[in-house]
Amino acid sequence: MPAADSRAHFAALGGVVPANFAELPTPCYLLDEGALARNGQILGDLAARTGCKVLLAQKAFSNYDLYPVLAPCLAGTEASGLFEARLGAEEMPGKEVHVFCAAYREDEMAELLRWADHIVFNSPAQLAKFGPMAKAAGKSVGLRVNPECSTQEGHAIYDPCAPGSRLGTTRAQWDAAVAEHPALPDLLDGLHFHTLCEQDADALAVTLDAVAAKFRDLLPRMQWLNMGGGHHITRPGYDVATLEKCIARAQADWGVTVYLEPGEACALNAGYFLTRVLDVVHNGDTTVAILDASAACHMPDVIEMPYRPPLLGSADAGEKPCTVRLAGPTCLAGDVIGDYSFDAEPQPGDLLVFGDMAIYTTCKNNTFNGMPLPAIWTRGADGTCRELVQFGYRDFKVRLGR
Repeated sequence: MPAADSRAHFAALGGVVPANFAELPTPCYLLDEGALARNGQILGDLAARTGCKVLLAQKAFSNYDLYPVLAPCLAGTEASGLFEARLGAEEMPGKEVHVFCAAYREDEMAELLRWADHIVFNSPAQLAKFGPMAKAAGKSVGLRVNPECSTQEGHAIYDPCAPGSRLGTTRAQWDAAVAEHPALPDLLDGLHFHTLCEQDADALAVTLDAVAAKFRDLLPRMQWLNMGGGHHITRPGYDVATLEKCIARAQADWGVTVYLEPGEACALNAGYFLTRVLDVVHNGDTTVAILDASAACHMPDVIEMPYRPPLLGSADAGEKPCTVRLAGPTCLAGDVIGDYSFDAEPQPGDLLVFGDMAIYTTCKNNTFNGMPLPAIWTRGADGTCRELVQFGYRDFKVRLGR
């Protein structure tokens, strides 16, 4: 990420580290209530203008203490399984709960139907197996479709339209299933597709054309169409006009209620990760700062996606006088956050502030190597900070045995 783009992540801080940040323990996550509220307002305004319904994809952000900030602007939550469905029902009461899973467990379905309003199936076989049960429970039933239209560039791990994908039903798979079970279409109330990852609305327009071409005969029979997530709606410069045209097209052509289920857009640029330098080592021409935070444990998307998080006061490697590799303290040789440049070499005890750390962090972190889970704090609109939860040895041990 270029340094100019990084500065946008820290606009709420005025480009400097607030004095009260130095008082917080490290490592810790700091969730920004004001930024969450601004994201929610953008999504709520979109829903009001277009008549679409926007859901929080909890896989990206599931810090339920902050759900009241987003809830007034959203129609509900999207879940990836039983526990997220229950969390959405409990912590955003009175709102819709949608769930999609690549395959559901038979021993969980009865309980899942207690919490979810919409159940989306990944395959015709799962639809045939559980669809009648869901319909009998009064739930809205959907099928995830695969339009076989890849728009990904550089994030193959997040491309559900790649050849051999396990996600979504292709047209050929659907036709074969219906030939064997002609009553399958009668179970459907809606269709779902999710093909985007951190993308603009031009990719959605291309995908929607593919969905229309592949499933044109099914769409007019549906009550709703869920366009999934991956829409970077709250990112500065996002093409909202094209998104609105896509929503309007679906409403006009097929008479459906349109759902969007962004995760990142709900909490984009709405959190920080605070860490301190423990040591600085020099290996040949490389300077490495060892932090009390781990990429592998505390910001796993840095390794998995991969993703280079913005860092307050830094620039890209080589732009400033001193380039330093920031790394974690674990035994994993690749526990590296990235190379950043500074005006001066960081020293042990220095505080570093990463941005855009509300998404895919607290919900994905782990205790590999016995690394402690960072505390979670919130920052109010007035700049004051308060602790939500802290973790200790017991949180590490309880996952491993009695």
